[in-house]
Order: sequence, then structure tokens, then C-alpha cells
Amino acid sequence: MNIETARQQMVDQQVRAWDVLDPRVLDALGRVPRELFVPVPYRATAYADAPIPLADGQSILAPKLDGRILQACDVAATDSVIEVGAGSGFLAACLATLGGPVETLEIRPELADFAQHNLRAAGFPGVTVRNVDATQWTPAAPVDVVVLSASLPVYDARFEGWLKPGGRLFVAVGSRAPMSARLVTRVGAAEFTRVDLFETMINPLVNAARPSSFVF
Repeated sequence: MNIETARQQMVDQQVRAWDVLDPRVLDALGRVPRELFVPVPYRATAYADAPIPLADGQSILAPKLDGRILQACDVAATDSVIEVGAGSGFLAACLATLGGPVETLEIRPELADFAQHNLRAAGFPGVTVRNVDATQWTPAAPVDVVVLSASLPVYDARFEGWLKPGGRLFVAVGSRAPMSARLVTRVGAAEFTRVDLFETMINPLVNAARPSSFVF
């Protein structure tokens, strides 16, 4: 497999085809070595448009979904970023390529270690990986961008509270397919706008609130 060719085909045939046209996003996806962020047995299919399994029943987001997330968040070069759900570390690496300091949170110790190893091996030692439960954690200061790589069955406003004024939150909301990918923007101290972008399906966040069930 020619890695450079496979990476460019991923950008052209998968990411662009899903209406990701921001040149900075396409450049980031074309530069980050995705093959270093997948388990070794799956490296030959690192650039395929197919789920790649991780530990504990998790999987890596599809490249086209990574592209849509990055484009929606419009990450500037100086933006501070928190990602919830490190997974393999690939999206955190893309966020770091586009922006400033990146922290990525992962509740599963095995995946937190995997992400940290991958980020160091791929040349992203500045990304901070935290093995924490995001539903019980609070950042030291507000940030410009928050990305949830895991979905919320019920929307949780705690994550929009992590934003600076002007900050953007990406989250998928829903308890079953199709989920709604949503961009939340903080436009004031206690004022937010919310826009539904597209339909998707993402594994739920561990310990996230679930819809109430009624028994008759």
C-alpha cells in the first residue's frame, strides 16, 4: 500500500464527497498519519471508509465524520480545544494541527494509554491526554472549542459551560440512529445558539444521562 496515495484518496473520495471543502481541514487530514492511530492489525485499512475497531467495543470515527466535525468547529490557529473521547488520538492530532493547545479526555485507561502512545509516535507530544470521566470533570478555564467524540443520549449543558464567549461545541445528540450532529455557539455570558448540522451515529458517552423511562 502506498500510504501517501491512500491518504490523498481518503481526502478526495471520502472527505470532500461529504461536503468538507475547508482547505485547512483537508490539509490537516492529509498531513496527519492516520495509519499510526489504528491498531497494528488494521494498518492496511487505515484509510478505508469502514469502521476500525478499538479496545472495549469502541471504534475510530470515519474520516468523513472527522472532516465534518473539524469544518463545523472552524478551529483557528490560536484556539484552545478540549476533546471528550480520545479513542485512538487521531481527531486530537487533527485538532492540534489546526489549533492551539489540545486536551483530550478518555475514561478507559487502555484507550487513554493507546491515544497517548499514538500521539507521541506521530509527533504530537503537546496534546494532553487525561484519563478522566468527562461527566465528573471541569476544565481549569474556559476554552474556544469543545468536541464530543461520543454522543449524548440526552443533551447535557455542562459541556457548553466549558466555552469562552464565541466558543463552539460539537456534539451528537440522541439515543438511537439517526442522531443529530449539533453545533452550539456561546454568544454571551448565558446565551447560546444551537444549529443541527446533519444526521449521524456515534457511540454514547460513558456515564452520560439517559432518557427517562416510563412504566405504566
